[in-house]
Amino acid sequence: MEKNNKIFIAGHRGMVGSAIVRKLGIEGFTNILTRTSSELDLCNQQAVNDFFAKEKPEYVFLAAAKVGGILANNIYRAEFLYKNLLIQANVIHAAYVNGVKKLLFLGSSCIYPKLAPQPLKEEYLLTGLLEPTNEPYAIAKIAGIKLCEAYRDQYGCNFISAMPTNLYGQGDNYHLQNSHVVPALLRKFHEGKMSKADYVEIWGTGSPFREFMYVDDLADACFFLMEKYNDKLFVNAGTGEEVAIRDLAFVVKEVIGFEGEIRFDTSKPDGTPRKLMDSSRIHDLGWKHKIPLQEGLKRAYQHFLSEIKNG
Repeated sequence: MEKNNKIFIAGHRGMVGSAIVRKLGIEGFTNILTRTSSELDLCNQQAVNDFFAKEKPEYVFLAAAKVGGILANNIYRAEFLYKNLLIQANVIHAAYVNGVKKLLFLGSSCIYPKLAPQPLKEEYLLTGLLEPTNEPYAIAKIAGIKLCEAYRDQYGCNFISAMPTNLYGQGDNYHLQNSHVVPALLRKFHEGKMSKADYVEIWGTGSPFREFMYVDDLADACFFLMEKYNDKLFVNAGTGEEVAIRDLAFVVKEVIGFEGEIRFDTSKPDGTPRKLMDSSRIHDLGWKHKIPLQEGLKRAYQHFLSEIKNG
């Protein structure tokens, strides 16, 4: 990519899309194309076709998606499948029709079978049944990967895909009912600190292991892949490091300065014992994450505080 190339970031207001905007800005790219959902409905095929025909972006980061937590994924099953299929199909097809030089599609680690071996390798895709609660979202993301592969096979398009691990950081969702584990813990411990609570309660035993990556590291990986990677097979993008939820809770407690105790409600479910992605392919290509967990949590907490301050 050249500094003046026209680059479209679909989903620039989301956590990942906004991180990609920041990364491109740091790297000196000046011709960044964005549209809010009210300006461009990516579910509207005609609107997407008209936008691509008029603007002629040369590179596309496809980070737009209908997203939510476990509860939302399970309740709005049709909506998650339908809207994500539309977004992906419209953008990928318009990119082909209008001669986009390269497109990067972003998926999710939920594409892998529920009982796949750990750590999760790219070749485990479609080798078993998916986790039922987020199956519609996972199927949409798998369809996005396969669309990129099919357009490469049939039309020679340089469309690639990356599968991020669990992300956190600037732009995250801190709603207690439908946020992911890191923002939920940050908020719980912050509220415990503010109310001078004696303890903070966490679901489960704390024994499951999870992998977490700061969102700006993913943006760095996306930039790296857009510059360096041109193969058909999608690429996992993670740290290759895992932490027990119990240990994560104690790190968050320290970062926030909560002085009470941590109680684990062992009557609540733990979820999958382990979920780690094998990121050796991207590591072998020369990319590694840069932001350690504790540093990332400090950054995330500062962004959380600024969000509270700004309402």
